[in-house]
Amino acid sequence: MLRALILALATILAPVLVMVCGLSAAASDQPRDGGTLVFARGADATFLDPAMFLDGESHKVIENIFDGLARFADGSLRVEPGLAESWDVSPDGLVWTFSLRQGVLFHDKTPFTAQAAAFSLARRTDPKHPYYREEFGKRDSSLSMIAKVEALDARRLRITLSEPSAAFLDALASHSAYMVSPAAVQTWGDEFSRHPVGTGAFAFDSWQPGERIRLVRNPDYWRGAPHLEAVVFEVVPGNTERFLLLKTGQAQAMDGLSPDIVSDVLKRRDLLLESLPGLNVGYLAMNMGKPPFDRIEVRRAVNHAINKSSLIKYHFQDLAMPAKNPIPPTLPGYNDAVADYAYNPAEARRLLKEAGFPQGFTTTLWAMPVPRPYMPQPEAIAASIKANLAAVGILAELRSCDWQTYLARVYNGEHDMCLLGWVGSGADPDHFFHNLFDSVSAVAPHASNVAFFRNAEADALIRAARRTLDSGRREEEYRELQAIIHDQAPWVPLAHASQLWARSARAHDIVFMPSEAVLFYRAWLE
Repeated sequence: MLRALILALATILAPVLVMVCGLSAAASDQPRDGGTLVFARGADATFLDPAMFLDGESHKVIENIFDGLARFADGSLRVEPGLAESWDVSPDGLVWTFSLRQGVLFHDKTPFTAQAAAFSLARRTDPKHPYYREEFGKRDSSLSMIAKVEALDARRLRITLSEPSAAFLDALASHSAYMVSPAAVQTWGDEFSRHPVGTGAFAFDSWQPGERIRLVRNPDYWRGAPHLEAVVFEVVPGNTERFLLLKTGQAQAMDGLSPDIVSDVLKRRDLLLESLPGLNVGYLAMNMGKPPFDRIEVRRAVNHAINKSSLIKYHFQDLAMPAKNPIPPTLPGYNDAVADYAYNPAEARRLLKEAGFPQGFTTTLWAMPVPRPYMPQPEAIAASIKANLAAVGILAELRSCDWQTYLARVYNGEHDMCLLGWVGSGADPDHFFHNLFDSVSAVAPHASNVAFFRNAEADALIRAARRTLDSGRREEEYRELQAIIHDQAPWVPLAHASQLWARSARAHDIVFMPSEAVLFYRAWLE
């Protein structure tokens, strides 16, 4: 019943990619200025530098502090102008010239110019830049196609690519390309992440690690000063405790909704449920750099051992769909012809015997300590997976730690198996494949490819699809890539979950994005 209601509303409102269950403010209601909006979430950010982070909790905060030359339209995957008013592209697709907005200020009151834009992008892409750090590219190499960045004058910026890239505009609208204050970077250096300065609707005020981050209104915001005085990102790990804050008015919005909370929200007239189709995947990664997961038979056995249908039914309560590919089916190039590994314990045991493990083996399974949009109950899911594996002879010890440490250790390749996920920042499949399967992303200690999957044929297809401008051919390359990944089985793709948030009926015009970002530049409180 619950799933049917969610899916019905999603279908009705699919053109705008957003749905709302409950009451909303009347069209005649006028926004009012003032107030602090508290957003309750399950974990803290790791870094507040757009060049540094790899996690969604940092992303939520960064989206409100920084802007890019381009942006994704509200509630959409459509790219539109941001700090650049317009751009032209050379016939060969290599030279992009941007006309920038005038009069925009960073939070430190320094002007945003083409020189500042060149600084921001060169910091990410040019090893000769004084503030370039090699780890930036390891964390996210989506801007690796940039060969040169030049400020032609105060308002015009030229970017030259090393090769044509169908993924470039999406990358430009994503966090890696956000504009940072050169003055702040020069002042703080490698501590910029703790003192972030952008051009966004809200300026950084304070950070109490593990507790909260506070942002304050930017009165000079180029789209108009926000209505809210401040936004607080409150860390509340427990789903029930987070929901209690919302019900009692101590928070005005929250994410990380477990299915039982969804049911409760739908029963109340003072709360609203917001949802978007899940631009995500939750997965179990096997570390191919460690035996026995270097054996393809073992990886396929693990795939056959896990009962995805049961996970979806009991831990997502059907507010997700089973995943068989690394990208959700809404993205171009999705390969629906891939046949998922069937739940088949007997076949799993046969494959283990073929690999030389007739009695199975012992290993570790790392589980996230906090709910994520793609996995609302990771510890319960890990327990179910542990039971599935034990049934075929794989005895997995469950391990966990705090969220920041978990990410750091997984990106360092310390796990045998781990639960994790990915939320796309745009509509381009490159954001998934380049970060999660390219061998350049399998380099510790900043490996986003946490299966440490290295495959020359897959690398070639990822890079070919990046530079292929013909959409039909590009989609075929991605379909071929998914077939290779499925065959090699570095993951068990688990689920594509609906993205769900709850908010108070008194909190208006919060913008929920397919990327998991939550924007407050238009928000206001009754």
